[in-house]
Amino acid sequence: MITIRIWVYDGILASGVAGPIDVLNAANQLSAREAARRRQPVPRFAWRVESLDGEPVKAASGQSISVDGKIDPRKRADAILVTAPFFSNMDEFVGQKKLVNALAAALRRQHQAGAVLAAYCTGNYLLAEAGLLDGRVATTHWATASDFARRYPRVELRASEILTAQDHIVSGGSVTSYLNLAVRLVEMFAGEKLAAMTAKSLLIDMNRTSQASYAKLLDQQGHADPLVARAQQRMEATLEQGFRLSDLAAWLAVSERTLNRRFKLAVGLAPLTYLQNLRIEVAKQLLESRPIALETVSQRVGYGDLSTFRQLFKRKTGLSPSDYQRKFARASGPDIRG
Repeated sequence: MITIRIWVYDGILASGVAGPIDVLNAANQLSAREAARRRQPVPRFAWRVESLDGEPVKAASGQSISVDGKIDPRKRADAILVTAPFFSNMDEFVGQKKLVNALAAALRRQHQAGAVLAAYCTGNYLLAEAGLLDGRVATTHWATASDFARRYPRVELRASEILTAQDHIVSGGSVTSYLNLAVRLVEMFAGEKLAAMTAKSLLIDMNRTSQASYAKLLDQQGHADPLVARAQQRMEATLEQGFRLSDLAAWLAVSERTLNRRFKLAVGLAPLTYLQNLRIEVAKQLLESRPIALETVSQRVGYGDLSTFRQLFKRKTGLSPSDYQRKFARASGPDIRG
């Protein structure tokens, strides 16, 4: 019997508990069929939902989640699944020192005892707070990637990836990666065949490897630099035109060096990189909202060379413009070529 302990606390996503349990239950059902067919035992999963005090927790939605008992760092486990907090501001979560420190200490002890640790989305903050991701690869939700990288510079963050794994630590990206994470646990403990059968039975796409096509390229957090704000407004107003940093600096009556420095301080990106991201974000909106020719999109965001636009779009999103439109378009209409 393979024991998976699912650790919960107030403010988590309820689906992050039910989803992995459904995956493990499906694996058991399929495993039982194989056992009957082959007339020999096959691995099965047992799971327990646990909280620090052994009491039910309240999900971010207000839903009460019952538990099977109290978290005991010394109790044996094959794997610990860390659920994710649903906080718009991670300062609020990380600031809960009593909760974070208790879970971090328990995670360190379990890892030392040989348990696999698995976390998804913002649950990776707990692994990072425990110091378990220092010098190791990890991922997290694309929207928190810049914050995560700033807080934990010793982590080798691969924010575009759906799953990473190193040294008995498996890290999942955005929210529903808990399904991919659970299937990976099935694979680790019961083999690739059962994992593939489980994924197929639940229609879980294990071929998705990147979050890039879902990510917003521009950080929505504001800044207080009026010069940079004017530069951003100018970029938006002249999006279809060619861009030269010297022209923008002259329009703002500052040197190119000053503009570069102020822009990086306020936005975290060089002006040209910011403009590229802005153009791709606008292109994504155009492709999502209406049937539109790729040549028109390219011209509207300032790329006269269609080949350059295609290459940049795929590099930034992981998809070609036509594939992106097929995946995310809200309106029906003729396909484009890209």
